[in-house]
Amino acid sequence: MNTSALIMMISVESIVALLTIWFFYKVLTTKPKPEPDSFTKNDEKKR
Repeated sequence: MNTSALIMMISVESIVALLTIWFFYKVLTTKPKPEPDSFTKNDEKKR
């Protein structure tokens, strides 16, 4: 393997690894959206 191919392989693998770590971090640290206590607020009003 020549030098340019090795540099390309290492740079692509490091970019993919960093993006993977970043997205896992974002998923694990994002606060959940508040949801209503029940679904009765979303139901249609009964007559």
